[in-house]
Amino acid sequence: MRLLRKIKYIIAAGAAGGVLASYLAVSAAEVALEEKYREDPALFGHQNSRSKWDFNWDRQEPHTLVKPSKSGSVDSEKVEKVKPTATRNLILIRHGQYNLKGTKDEERYLTALGIEQADYTGKRLKELAMPYTSIVQSSMCRARETANVISGHLPNVPLHTCDLLQEGAPFPPEPPVGHWKPEMHQFYRDGARIEAAFRKYFHRAEASQKEDSYEVLVCHANVIRFFVCRALQLPPEAWLRMSLHNASITWIAIRPSGRVVLRALGDCGHLPPAKLTTT
Repeated sequence: MRLLRKIKYIIAAGAAGGVLASYLAVSAAEVALEEKYREDPALFGHQNSRSKWDFNWDRQEPHTLVKPSKSGSVDSEKVEKVKPTATRNLILIRHGQYNLKGTKDEERYLTALGIEQADYTGKRLKELAMPYTSIVQSSMCRARETANVISGHLPNVPLHTCDLLQEGAPFPPEPPVGHWKPEMHQFYRDGARIEAAFRKYFHRAEASQKEDSYEVLVCHANVIRFFVCRALQLPPEAWLRMSLHNASITWIAIRPSGRVVLRALGDCGHLPPAKLTTT
C-alpha cells in the first residue's frame, strides 16, 4: 500500500515537466504524506466508485485560467474567450506482433505477421478518412516500424517521435498477476514517465483551435491501458484488467467541456480472425 500511495502522490503532484522532481521528494516526505492520505485521500487523486467527475482534471477548466479581480470575482467575458469549442480525438494504436526472443529493443522488430497487422490498421485509418493532424510514435523499434507502415497509408500526415510513449510498468496492478512481476523501481521510473506522457497528450483543445482534431499515437498495450484508466478517471491500478490485440485501435474523445468519451477500446474488427494476436 505504501508503494501505491507514493505513486498516487506522483500522479497528483506532478505537472508533466515536474513529475520526476516530485518523485525525488517522496521518500523524504513519506511519513507526512501517509498522514495526509489517511486524513484526506482525495488530495492524492484517490477516486472511489461514487466520486463525481472532476471537470478540471487537465487543469484547463476555463474559469481557472482567468485571473480573478481583487474582489475575487471572475470576468465572465474573459472566461468565454478562453473556452474551447473543438474536440480533440486521440487514436491510440498498439504496435504489431514482434519478435519476443529479442533481448534488446532493436531485436524486438515486427514479425511478418506484425507487418501485415500494421498494414491492415493503416488501411483502416485511411478508410475512416479523418482529418488527421499528426502521427506520434513511441521511439521503441516495434512502435516505429508499425508507425512507418501506417504512415505509408497517410503520407501527408506529419510523423513525430516521443520517448515518453515507450513501454513500461505504469502502476502496480490490482489484482496482481503471477506471470508479470516487475521490480518495484520500475514502477517509479516508468510510472513517472508514462504519467508525463498522459499530461502531455491528454487535455482539452485550446480556445484557438476551431476544428476538431484527430491525432494518432502509436505505442504500447501497457501505456494505452493506463491512459484509458486515467482519462476515464478510473482507478489506475485497474489497467491490467484489460487486454488489447496487436494493431488494435483505441479511440478517446476529449470534449470542450472536459468530458472524456471512450469511442472504441482495442477495436480489431479490421483484422481477419487468422491475423489476431495479443503478444
